[in-house]
Amino acid sequence: MKRRWRNIFFLSGVAAVVLMLLTFDTDWNRIKDVLSQAGIWFPVIVLLWGIIYLTNACSFSLIINDGTSRRVPFGKVFQLTVSGYALNYVTPLGLMGGEPYRILELSGHVGGRKATSAVILYSMMHICSHFCFWLSAVVLYVILHFCVGSPYLLNVWMCIMLGIMTAIFLLVLWLFSLGYRYGFVVKVFGILSHIPVVRKWTKGYLEKHGSELEEVDSRIAFLHTRRRWPFRWSLFLEYAARVISCIEYWLLIGLFMPGFTFWDSILVMAFSSLFSNLIFFSPMQMGGYEGGMALAAGGVQVPGAYGLYTALVARIRQIVWTVIGIILMKTGSKDD
Repeated sequence: MKRRWRNIFFLSGVAAVVLMLLTFDTDWNRIKDVLSQAGIWFPVIVLLWGIIYLTNACSFSLIINDGTSRRVPFGKVFQLTVSGYALNYVTPLGLMGGEPYRILELSGHVGGRKATSAVILYSMMHICSHFCFWLSAVVLYVILHFCVGSPYLLNVWMCIMLGIMTAIFLLVLWLFSLGYRYGFVVKVFGILSHIPVVRKWTKGYLEKHGSELEEVDSRIAFLHTRRRWPFRWSLFLEYAARVISCIEYWLLIGLFMPGFTFWDSILVMAFSSLFSNLIFFSPMQMGGYEGGMALAAGGVQVPGAYGLYTALVARIRQIVWTVIGIILMKTGSKDD
């Protein structure tokens, strides 16, 4: 990537982090109290997310290093993984910062078209793993309902809500399977070409770059149809990262509720992440993350105060890794 573009991404990230800290809706004394309550578990959780990002990087590496171009070192893949997520966290509408950054950085290693297809495919894998995780949480909720002494209710309204969620998740996963099998980039641009606001730009882009977009689709389909095991392992690792992240909630809420199980933490994580992702337009999902955490905690009979405490600790951990990701953008990178 050219130094100018890297500096633009870096400075944008720094500015977003500074703005976020200045507008943080919690005073520093409260943050000190929360970190004091968390004690040794806060650095443990920060390290835990290092393991999660390593898992994400392994998934990303399986997609990038498919044998069709020179191998990208794992250290570089890890840096792109952490820095990409850091930019996504501080960018409105998510994916508006991290994915372009990854494409531009990877282009110098594997070429523009390969970089584009690899980043799009990994983003699809990451999003798909979320829907797999949410669907698993619905199944887990129903199973736990039938356990002896379970606090989980399954009345008519809950059954209707879980049924609707299951239908939506299955539909989305089916659409993902079609996208993996045949590609989806050209189809998305085809849909956008019928939307009045972006119709003119989309048609012009299709006419100019249609062959490039078709090649991106063919590369996406290649991994699914010709490299099935790397594809499956990549999806499994992304799903595993979601499950590993539940340890954070298990440790934090378990400080106050010794009976809080790992299964409970999966439900809290699943439903809080579902709620926060519904407001993806907000940088770092400000407000929605904490609100979703409080609602999810209440839904599994955890006092809302514990949910808000856990969300605040998780938010501070997120800021730490965002700063690390922004710093990594200036290390180990070569200018084109």
